[in-house]
Amino acid sequence: MADPSAPSVIEIGPFHPLLEEPVGFSLTVEGERVVAIEARMDYIHKGLERLAQERTYDMVPILLERICGICSVTHSVCFCHAVEDLLGVAIPPRAAYVRTILGEIERLHSHLLWVGLAGHFIGYNTVFMWAWKYREPVCDLFEMLTGHRQNSAMPLVGGVRRDLPVEHFPAARRILDELEGQVERLTAAVLDDPVLAARLGGVGVLTAAQALDYGVVGPTARASGLDTDVRRDEPYGAYGEVEWKVVTRPGGDVLSKAVVRLLEIPESIRILRQCMDRMPPGPIDLGLLHVPPGEGIGRYEAPRGEDVHYVRSDGTNMPARLKVRAPSFVNIPSFRASCLGAPLADVMITLAACDPCYSCTERAVALLAPGGGPAAGVPGLLEASRRRTLEVARELGRRPAPGPGPDRWEG
Repeated sequence: MADPSAPSVIEIGPFHPLLEEPVGFSLTVEGERVVAIEARMDYIHKGLERLAQERTYDMVPILLERICGICSVTHSVCFCHAVEDLLGVAIPPRAAYVRTILGEIERLHSHLLWVGLAGHFIGYNTVFMWAWKYREPVCDLFEMLTGHRQNSAMPLVGGVRRDLPVEHFPAARRILDELEGQVERLTAAVLDDPVLAARLGGVGVLTAAQALDYGVVGPTARASGLDTDVRRDEPYGAYGEVEWKVVTRPGGDVLSKAVVRLLEIPESIRILRQCMDRMPPGPIDLGLLHVPPGEGIGRYEAPRGEDVHYVRSDGTNMPARLKVRAPSFVNIPSFRASCLGAPLADVMITLAACDPCYSCTERAVALLAPGGGPAAGVPGLLEASRRRTLEVARELGRRPAPGPGPDRWEG
């Protein structure tokens, strides 16, 4: 007879409709507590670093948009930063403003997508529907200015391929005005909800010391009190010419990560308005024709944190080597600090809290602890997460209102 007190293993993934990308986690649990984790992210490898060696410098940014649909501007611009570092050139001011506008629209898209998914994981499907409804006009805005909802094919070494249609700026401002009010109401609803505060506060804590040890970046770091942002610390684009602030929170828990992202949305809107108002005249491309031998490093503040690209040139019209270090590569291993010792019902939202992009991190395997055993799967963990939300609500003396999902409360 099996020992009922022996640790058991629960498998998450690698394939399930709730997982937008293949990823596997093995959770070793004792009772309801997680005692070990193994993360596996090697199910898909698109080989884009190798494919870049067979593309000209003009073609590589378009290729790198395929690393991740939500970070298409991130990777294409970060590659351009690396080559421009090799060349020692600065792009025209107008091109810098265009890149900044593209990047901040992408940040709006990414943060709203995450907020919606986070609500879904804990059973707040009203938050999911609100956030994704607000995300649609953002995608429409990107399409209005670039011709596509996600992949613009605009970044180019030395500038951008196409200018932005300034005649659409008035419509863009109206979209931003409406979004600002919507996000303000959504943020207030999240911050004022006692069930959310009790459900997410103190859950999945990553202390400032742990954040430094793991080298986490972006909102994951800023939610642990680390005041870091490449846009301010090593300004590029128009970030050194517009007013905005870096949002931090000291808690390090899931609630802090949600608040940081929600409060970064108004800052992105603020940056976008200033860029549209101050768009300088002039060329949008340096017209570069040759990349000499050398090496370059590009840094870029993606929605998830610092993205880094390394480029080596041998003097031909194609890079000899490209290396991508996406922000999720350093954020994902922090699961070990934030999940170990946590209740099983908190695992799904804690794993989601750093907004991991497995597509960006497909080049690496992170082994955090040995695993193996019977499969349980995602549905059980998701149900446990939502059940825990109901338990927290009942502890606060509140009960679900009639209707599906524990996202409206009485009492």
